[in-house]
Amino acid sequence: MSSTEENPMKKNNLPTSNSLALPADGEHFSYLQTRIQTTQTKHLQENRIISGFKPGDWLESYKMLRTRCLQIMDVMNWNTLAITSPGKNTGNSLTAANLAISMAMELNRSVLLVDCNFQNPSICKLFGIEAETGLSDYLLHDTPINEMLINPDINRLVILPSGEEIINSTEMLRSPKMIRLVNELKNRYPSRIIIFDMPPLLSQADALGFSPYVDCVLLVIDEGHTKIDELKQAASLLKDLNVLGTVLNKASDNKIKYQAN
Repeated sequence: MSSTEENPMKKNNLPTSNSLALPADGEHFSYLQTRIQTTQTKHLQENRIISGFKPGDWLESYKMLRTRCLQIMDVMNWNTLAITSPGKNTGNSLTAANLAISMAMELNRSVLLVDCNFQNPSICKLFGIEAETGLSDYLLHDTPINEMLINPDINRLVILPSGEEIINSTEMLRSPKMIRLVNELKNRYPSRIIIFDMPPLLSQADALGFSPYVDCVLLVIDEGHTKIDELKQAASLLKDLNVLGTVLNKASDNKIKYQAN
């Protein structure tokens, strides 16, 4: 690149190459610009985040979900995934967080978890981390992305918080600026999985409007809470998109269950 040629990553306020480095052995990232916030085990356990627990059925169920998702995504050469649910309180943010952790356990991958729920963000609360800025600050004020990334003291996992509340969130998620960001993130690190935690599908237009710009969608439903009519309506809205499958959360045997589409 000549001295007069502008770096496209710098132009779009994305992390430059020295913000996240992966050694040759693939086992440990070195975070040079990304802020690290230590998470408390008690808080993680209270919020059912798998990194706060010893190995067991709860962790294994997410490893099974991870394996099935990555098998399909690798075959299709996909690396961007939106996670949503038909209605509220189904646990899709928890699923996004735990799936991100389990994917980050893979030694040859890294994961970026993006909180796209501007009206009711949950990711930082689940991990017990604090963030003053986030994605909305990039979209509204051009705050550089690399200044907002947080590593929750979990190897190979980085979080992009939601930032301040946006009233016109649907329009901002469909904006050319957001689409460019998704494409840049998708193409810059081929081995990185980008997970977007989205609002419920039937209560806000955000997930439906944004989903066409990612490779695939994972639908989370709540046993005993999600109604059949809601599930049918959600399936109808997603019929033209790549749906990886359905996650049954809060199942009676205290595991999550995955059903491929």
